[in-house]
Amino acid sequence: MTTSPAKPSLDPNFVSAGAFVQAAGLVVDEVTGSQVLGHIDLSTEHHTPWGIVHGGVYATAIESAASIGASTAVRDQDMVAVGLTNTTHFLRSATGGRVKVQAVALNQGRTQQLWQVNISDAQGRLLAHGEVRLQNLAAAQ
Repeated sequence: MTTSPAKPSLDPNFVSAGAFVQAAGLVVDEVTGSQVLGHIDLSTEHHTPWGIVHGGVYATAIESAASIGASTAVRDQDMVAVGLTNTTHFLRSATGGRVKVQAVALNQGRTQQLWQVNISDAQGRLLAHGEVRLQNLAAAQ
């Protein structure tokens, strides 16, 4: 038996985000159905054994920001959006500091969406770039 995804949270601050996303450190600052702005305060807790931020932190932020925005876009239709493809490019290493996460919708169709997400440091340098393709699904009632 398959079940539908849970209805999207009505919590505008996403306080109830899963433990995995919380552990990655993504803080959502602003959400609309076409853009998500957030940040991560990177520290040694995000490091690989080699002393730089783990790429999984960026991939998680990219997937999460796109999913939050895409699900917000279809919430009024009692739908959620789930990731089908996450392509993340790691462009520059970092060891810490606040990074900006900006997700924007590139295409929002009836059944699928495509989002672009950039993660940049305080100097505006691009650390990671990703695209996430998402499927719109009926939410559980």
